[in-house]
Amino acid sequence: MTTSPANSTAPAESRRTGLIVFAWLWVGIPLAYGVYELVLKAAQLFTG
Repeated sequence: MTTSPANSTAPAESRRTGLIVFAWLWVGIPLAYGVYELVLKAAQLFTG
C-alpha cells in the first residue's frame, strides 16, 4: 500500500479557494452595486 503525504493537494486546494473567492467577488460586487442603485431609485420613486 502506498501512502501519499497529507499536504500533497495543498497548492491545488489553495488555488481553488482563491478562484472561488475571486468568482464570488466578480459576481458580488456588481450585484451589491445594483441592489444599492435599486434602493436609491425605489426610495426616489416612493418619496417623490
